[in-house]
Amino acid sequence: MVFVDGFNLYHGLKDKHGRRYHWLDLEALATSLLKEHWQTLTGVMYFTARVRNDTGSLQRQSIYLDALEAHCPKVKIVDGRFQEKVRGCKRCGSTWTVYEEKETDVSIAIALLEHGIKDDFDVALIISGDSDLCPAVRALKRVCPDKRVVVAFPPARWSHDLKLAVTAAFPIGVAKIRQAQLPLEVVAGDGLILRRPERWVER
Repeated sequence: MVFVDGFNLYHGLKDKHGRRYHWLDLEALATSLLKEHWQTLTGVMYFTARVRNDTGSLQRQSIYLDALEAHCPKVKIVDGRFQEKVRGCKRCGSTWTVYEEKETDVSIAIALLEHGIKDDFDVALIISGDSDLCPAVRALKRVCPDKRVVVAFPPARWSHDLKLAVTAAFPIGVAKIRQAQLPLEVVAGDGLILRRPERWVER
């Protein structure tokens, strides 16, 4: 079972490759990371939160999530949230609103433990470079010592602490990402055609 830290993956891709690989087929990527012939993908849990501060970004994200649901039957989207915070400048007194993504780490931790205890996987593959997941990995090892936890680091993301906490770790190469892109057009269940956003077209 694969647990994807959506924002860690998104920002890693953006930092390393710009927007060209955002139209990512998570089920295909997850399958490509398994050991061929003796590992079977039972599910992909994608942890994310709906963008709030940019209507263009929200539209692109919604199209992508709808395309994932239509094209990837093994992918389950788990929504977190953005928390609004007001920040200010002490010198000039001006204020502005920022949004911080919340709940992803906790949601991944709970899902990792829940599915491990239910014996839904032999190996958990975490796609993230966030060291905040270390306590969850250690807890799973205590509760279910027979389970293996492997980390696949997104581009431009790495955590020494997380690498030490898991059974094995490796970086996701660009070839895997390039080969795991959704079709340019995905047909949803209602016949709606979901097209890769123009801003994400490779250049």
